[in-house]
Amino acid sequence: MSFVEASEDDRRVVESLLGRPLAGRFAVAVRRRDGRPVVIENEPHLRDGTPMPTLYWLVDPELGEAVSRLEGAGGVHRFEDLVDPAALAAAHDAYARARAAATRRAHGPAPSGGVGGTRRGVKCLHAHLAYRLTGAEDPVGDLVAAELGVDCGSFVVEGSG
Repeated sequence: MSFVEASEDDRRVVESLLGRPLAGRFAVAVRRRDGRPVVIENEPHLRDGTPMPTLYWLVDPELGEAVSRLEGAGGVHRFEDLVDPAALAAAHDAYARARAAATRRAHGPAPSGGVGGTRRGVKCLHAHLAYRLTGAEDPVGDLVAAELGVDCGSFVVEGSG
C-alpha cells in the first residue's frame, strides 16, 4: 500500500493504546469494522533516522493480550516447530521486500531482517499476526489466528477498498 501518514485522530488513538508517543511516522494498515486501529504500518526509519525493523505492528489491546498469553505459554517455539521452514523463509523474505520498498532514506543504516526483525525462525507472534492481518502469507500468523479463533477476513485492510 502507498504510505499515507495517520490522521491526527488516529495518531492520538494509537498513542493512547500504546501509552506513549511514537518516535516515527505510521499509517493505520488494518482496522476493526468499527474503525478502531488493529495494525499500524511504520515507516522503516524513525524521525531521527534510526532503523525500525518492525514494519507492521499489532496495536489492538485485546489481540495483543491474547498473543502475549500464547507467547508466555511457549508459543514462539511451538509454532516455529510446526511451520514449514520454506514457507516461513518466504514470509520473512516478502516482509523484508515490503519494508525495503517502503524505505525512503538512501543513506545511513537500514532496517534488516524479516518479520519481527529476524532473518529466520520466529521471534514475535505479535509481528506475525500483524503481518497476516494485512493479507500477507504468513504461516505463523495463520497458526496464531487459528489458535485464537481470529477470522483474518473480519478486519478492514486499508487501501483494499
